[in-house]
Order: sequence, then structure tokens, then C-alpha cells
Amino acid sequence: MDGLNKIMVIGNVGTDPEMRYTPSGSPVTSFRIATSRSYTAQDNERKQETEWFTVVAWNNLAEQVNQYLTKGRRAYVEGRIKSHSFQGNDGQMRFRNEIVASRVLFLDRPSDTENQGDDFTVSSDFETVVSGADDLPF
Repeated sequence: MDGLNKIMVIGNVGTDPEMRYTPSGSPVTSFRIATSRSYTAQDNERKQETEWFTVVAWNNLAEQVNQYLTKGRRAYVEGRIKSHSFQGNDGQMRFRNEIVASRVLFLDRPSDTENQGDDFTVSSDFETVVSGADDLPF
């Protein structure tokens, strides 16, 4: 039996997507997304904490994300966690987790200065589906 590695986050895009190409010509786009949660501490003080994620999208999904997402937009990202380890310039081992996206849902409409249109989902299986907020998978 195979295991399960799946993550779903909803948040605000914190950086404009950056697209590049692998040596074989495959497009890859990365961006950062922030999710926040509010809670009440033991002293009844309301607090908020923010978690940042690096998201990586490949192929058609990479092209669509690069075209339609911008900093500040709200998005749903579904994918798997991938861990990397590398040696920093100071010789110390560093670790980084990223979300390899399989699906991205744009949850808000572009601003007036951008193209107007319906919200839609882009999946890594090369499928673009028109949907609204009522179609969230949870």
C-alpha cells in the first residue's frame, strides 16, 4: 500500500509568481503563499499567526499560475510536500519544504486593472474548469 502526502492551503499570494524553464524546456513557476489563523490565548488575548509556504507548479499549471496569479490574490493550493536539504554558503546543512502543486484555485477576481473573468481552477492534469467559490473541495 502506498502512503499519502497531501496538503491543502488557502491564503494570500505573497510574491508575484516567477516562471523559468528546466534545461529540457519544461516550465516551472514558484511563488509564496501566506496562511493565517486566529486563536485566543490562555490570557484571553486574541492572537494571529501566519505561516508561509513556497509553492512550485510544473508544465501547464506553471504557465496558468504565472499568467493569472499576482501578489495579493487569494488562492487555494493543493499538492504534496517535498523536502530539500542543501549545504549553505556557511557550510551548514539547510532544509526547505515546498508544496508541489497539483491544483490551484483562484478565489478572488482580478483587480480592475487586470483581465476580468470568472474564477477558475487549474489542475496539473491540463484541465481548466470554470468554477466559483461554492465549488471548493471541502
